[in-house]
Amino acid sequence: MTSCIEVRGLTRRFGELTAVDRVEFEVNKGEVFGFLGPNGAGKTTTVRMLTGVIDPTGGTATIQGHDIRRDPLNARAHLGIVPEEANVYLDLSVWRNVMLMAELHGVPRARREEEGERLLKNLGLGDRKGQKARALSKGLRQRLMLCSALVSGPEILFLDEPTSGLDVHSARLIRNIVRDMNREGLTVFLTTHNMAEAEEVCDRVAIINKGRIVAIDTPDQLRDAMKSSQYVQVSFTDGLPPEDELAALAGVKRLSRAGGFRLYSEQPGRVATEVVRLAERRGVDIAEIATCKPSLEDVFLELTGQPIEEDRNE
Repeated sequence: MTSCIEVRGLTRRFGELTAVDRVEFEVNKGEVFGFLGPNGAGKTTTVRMLTGVIDPTGGTATIQGHDIRRDPLNARAHLGIVPEEANVYLDLSVWRNVMLMAELHGVPRARREEEGERLLKNLGLGDRKGQKARALSKGLRQRLMLCSALVSGPEILFLDEPTSGLDVHSARLIRNIVRDMNREGLTVFLTTHNMAEAEEVCDRVAIINKGRIVAIDTPDQLRDAMKSSQYVQVSFTDGLPPEDELAALAGVKRLSRAGGFRLYSEQPGRVATEVVRLAERRGVDIAEIATCKPSLEDVFLELTGQPIEEDRNE
């Protein structure tokens, strides 16, 4: 596949602290690429380098063939950027916010007006064109930022926590718009704390921890690689078998209480059989039992040793 972003040895130091340590990855044209990591892992610093906010200490990256260090203006010209905090011009109208961004990117008047009308309508802002941005809710401001980022027709869209803190309707609408634009060829670089969001929209994800990439693959492949995080989920109707007996079943690596019992094993089918036999011996009834692959959040925890930050969205 054709790469539109190539990152080679990208490094950023702040004094003695190495925030990003020789990071390497590629983003393919037309994919939604998720970038995940715990707080302080280096994901924000990486994005700030790629989008031209700060300079790398070492290494480099190219965006559509333009080196971010030697040719930063042309590299940035291919990007649309939606930061986590909606950075709109509060005293300008919704329409003027969008038009100003298009003007700054040199979009011809007829085209920017046509695109502006279309985007505002698609994002539910068509009837708010004359309203000042300061009167908008957080969700509506985030939609406005998305309109402003897309009006210039970027080839690559950087989204930093695009649905964080939004109401369910706004979050779903933004995800739908992003998916629709991606189907039309837009490449999306997405940072998110929302594991369900990453699983739903990302073609591939990279996980960064302590400044280094620890995994890159599709969500399905990452889950399949984590055999130790497979588990049997079981709950009982009446009574419970002794917890120590469940933990001692053949093949069980560890046990946790989550909606009943969760027994982690590389052989979940075998463990499920052993659970049924134990329940029969103990005379207790099983309400539900299922073998489960690890979620993307389980993979994240396994690779980083840290839970994902609490989702602030839904």
